[in-house]
Amino acid sequence: MSWELRIDTDRCIGSGMCAGTAPDLFALDDDHAHPVREHLTEHDERALEAADICPMMAITVRDANGTEIAPR
Repeated sequence: MSWELRIDTDRCIGSGMCAGTAPDLFALDDDHAHPVREHLTEHDERALEAADICPMMAITVRDANGTEIAPR
């Protein structure tokens, strides 16, 4: 089962907390973060952690059915 990572650039303030938590999943470009890969084929708890610690709640993680699983 895959996961989809999304960042709402209207909400993202570029704090870098996601990139610091999972640098192979998230990167910073200029003022905003973006997923390095939008689709994960294997579950990675760091994606959930990044969504949970984002100060602007800009990160969402969805499962293959489209159900939002993070932030929790």
